[in-house]
Amino acid sequence: MKYTLAITRKCDLACGYCYIGKHDAVMPVSTVKQIVDFIFKYTPDNEKIDIGFFGGEPLLEFDLLAEITDMIQSHRSFDVHRTVLSVATNGTIFSDTIADFLKEHDIVACISCDGPPFIHDASRRFKDGSGSSHIVERNIKRYLKMFPLLPVNAVYSPENYQYLPDVVDYLSALGVRNIYLNPNISARWPEESAGELLSAVYGAIGSKYMEFYRHGTPRFINLIDNKIAVILRGGYNPLEKCRMGHGEFAFAPSGNIYPCERLIGKDDGSVHCLGNINEGYIPGKRCGSPSAVNRECGTCGVKDYCMNWCGCTNYFSTGRYDAVGPFMCASEKAAINAAFHVLREMRDNLQDFSDHIAGSPLMNVIGEVMGASNESS
Repeated sequence: MKYTLAITRKCDLACGYCYIGKHDAVMPVSTVKQIVDFIFKYTPDNEKIDIGFFGGEPLLEFDLLAEITDMIQSHRSFDVHRTVLSVATNGTIFSDTIADFLKEHDIVACISCDGPPFIHDASRRFKDGSGSSHIVERNIKRYLKMFPLLPVNAVYSPENYQYLPDVVDYLSALGVRNIYLNPNISARWPEESAGELLSAVYGAIGSKYMEFYRHGTPRFINLIDNKIAVILRGGYNPLEKCRMGHGEFAFAPSGNIYPCERLIGKDDGSVHCLGNINEGYIPGKRCGSPSAVNRECGTCGVKDYCMNWCGCTNYFSTGRYDAVGPFMCASEKAAINAAFHVLREMRDNLQDFSDHIAGSPLMNVIGEVMGASNESS
């Protein structure tokens, strides 16, 4: 079960592709209490609880984040073994106080950095138009000293996706071992030749991925690792697929409930809204099932490894939760083919991917980090 709390809509950046409307709204503590009770009431006993702090920029309201964390971890139903806390930040804010708190309370921080300055600053700017890359790069290095497995998320768009291999090099040079590459789902992606171009770019990332392994410095790269895991396990299992509106909820500061944080938008309470936590949530209200996909998906040879079920990505592409757009189709095929190529090239070292079969591909990187820590000590 995934729950996202957009604790504020305030942000110090004005990113060109942001899908969240910005203003000064902050989530009231009374609303937070309703949400926390909802989380522990509606999560089945056999499922883990993934709670993410989101915004705007959530670290602008660090005191509120700390208060919510205490509320969660002191709740009578809290179980440290089944609850994961995380915060998505734009990387412009850092202090020893914040870092120490995140470490003490086992909160995973994920920083957004789109890559080298010429890429990052094209979209991720302050409100005065100045770039944020110099601050974000500095803070990534500071966070990495305390969190060696810090996840960094790079968003790519039609105008810069050809530079993705350079993004991987840049983040790796900073010391990032946990790299997420995700498309700007609200962009208008070119339909013609997209598959061929994406295949070349993703293939180059696959080659870099293999180089990291062969040099004993593996990196987790979601574009490759997640597909390797799915291929080796024979496809996505039901709990990995989109469950927006019944296995995933996002809460705006207003208390409005949405099936995914990407669908909060302007929070007008109409499109995508499932109700308001302050007015009482009615189980069973749904945003629509993303399970039905394009007719051609049924005969596609790689359908079991494809994320055609991602409702929010589909919506931004086609206006429907259950209809896949051409970019998603091309991207998924390119990623799957890149992962198959990696597996073929590394078939003599398949033992390296045993953790992928277990559903924990990051374990290889964790082992490398722990080994380095033991050597240094």
